[in-house]
Amino acid sequence: MTVWDDLVGQEKVSEQLAGAARDADAFVTAAANGAPAPATTRMTHAWLFTGPPGAGRTLTARAFAAALQCVSPDRALGGVPGCGFCDGCHTALVGTHADVSTVAAVGAEILVKDMRDTVRKSFTSPANGRWQIILVEDAERLNEKSANAVLKAVEEPAPRTVWLLCAPSIEDVLPTIRSRCRHLNLRTPSVDAVADMLVRREGIAPDVAASVARATQGHVDRARRLATDAAARERRTAVLRLPLRVEDVGGALKAAQELVDAAAADAKQLAEDMDGKETEDLKAALGAAQGGRMPRGTAGVMKDLEDMQKRRRTRTQRDSLDLALTDLTGFYRDVLALQLGSRVAIANTDAEDALERLARAGTPEATLRRIEAIGACRDALDRNVAPLLAVEAMTMALRAG
Repeated sequence: MTVWDDLVGQEKVSEQLAGAARDADAFVTAAANGAPAPATTRMTHAWLFTGPPGAGRTLTARAFAAALQCVSPDRALGGVPGCGFCDGCHTALVGTHADVSTVAAVGAEILVKDMRDTVRKSFTSPANGRWQIILVEDAERLNEKSANAVLKAVEEPAPRTVWLLCAPSIEDVLPTIRSRCRHLNLRTPSVDAVADMLVRREGIAPDVAASVARATQGHVDRARRLATDAAARERRTAVLRLPLRVEDVGGALKAAQELVDAAAADAKQLAEDMDGKETEDLKAALGAAQGGRMPRGTAGVMKDLEDMQKRRRTRTQRDSLDLALTDLTGFYRDVLALQLGSRVAIANTDAEDALERLARAGTPEATLRRIEAIGACRDALDRNVAPLLAVEAMTMALRAG
């Protein structure tokens, strides 16, 4: 199974990246043998992966990174780099390769201090891999200072350094950065392709795979989570009951509070899983004495870790809310389809009774206003409005129609 097999519904992009990986392999092999570099190449030093949520931007970038680090002997026999089994592929895919650095937003932004060491590393030669690869998962979250740091590194990269940037759209990245990148736009996989992947890779029953693929409208990660996580299915079911609970002011405000509390609980669970281990690992690395006494001069380092963990909890809560708002948008889209007599397939077939009830009770114009209210809530959260205030405003608008 090659690294390209994980890219659901991205056959054209996979073909382009496989060709670039083959040319990159020829370049490195020629340099190692003292031969001249190939005259033409499909490889370049910076790539920008864009596409809608669920298209697999980061997964595609990581698969490409694995192919660039592939050390399979089959390459010498004409095989395409990216076998998926060699040490180079495996460590790049699981995130432990010494020459593949990943940067992801911890909070709402990627700060310049989060990028400083990575940018510095980008100017060094690979330690033991074939390329020095920098993967930025949330390039749209680069702030002005961190984006300028990336720009300087992308303008004049080291000979064996490759930047892989991921963002929802090309407009989310500074023009000066995107103009120096080769752009690949991913498409939303079809429902059938996602369902087939769940059956083949995860062993999910075909009817369940088809249901979650349809519910998530081709979002690979969410479909996989719904298919394998009972708690995720329960949370989604609770979200889809919200439109029936906003018939009065008290119900609307209570529903908002419960939605925010559920997102906070998700963030807290993640914090409990990660924060304690990170703190203990850092204390051990700093040489904390038995019993927890810290060496002098380490308080600042511990404070930085606490600040990072706080930013991550905030982002996790807002990401959880955004997921719920995505489900709500899909719900009202189905209501609108029923009201207009559209032949578009209903995504939320498990809530068909509620959909038909709301479709009969309202008008297409009111449904559109409700969809706009959900979008306004997402915009408010992006502007750092307090989550409860933003969600309460949304539920009251859903009630008003």
